[in-house]
Amino acid sequence: MWVTRKRVKNVSLRVRPAAGGPRVEVSAPARTSDALVRALVREKRAWVEAQAAALASSPRIRAAEATPEEVAQWKAVVSACVPALVEAWEPLMGVRAGKLAYRNMTSRWGSCQPATGRICINVRLALYPPECLEYVVVHELCHLIERGHGPRFRALMDRFMPDWRARRDKLR
Repeated sequence: MWVTRKRVKNVSLRVRPAAGGPRVEVSAPARTSDALVRALVREKRAWVEAQAAALASSPRIRAAEATPEEVAQWKAVVSACVPALVEAWEPLMGVRAGKLAYRNMTSRWGSCQPATGRICINVRLALYPPECLEYVVVHELCHLIERGHGPRFRALMDRFMPDWRARRDKLR
């Protein structure tokens, strides 16, 4: 269990992936006693165990422990699917993507450089349902129209892919 003291009002509890199994992280106000933190973790034990079980079956854990051969297979799958998706969506959205790239990334599903049109897609998307890959492609193509994630971007996503929030939630 990792405890971080910070300027917060409430104690928060998270279960994160770590080498050797899930790790419980606690953020607590500076004056919260260790005894109170331990009591909270004990009280929430069933929730912590459920989160740890969900995390253990998550594709994120599989991806973190992948061999280079597995990553190469994921890249092959994703790079075989993305060009067709881009080709299908470009005319619908009125955009033109530049170079497509594929990387094994830990903290993002894709990236877009609007100036060049370069789109990079995470190969780990091969571990998720196909609709998740399509969501990321549309998301990155929307960045060719709108750079940020503000109201205009969300309106574009709503227009082109009304169920994008449900697809995004499968990646979380």
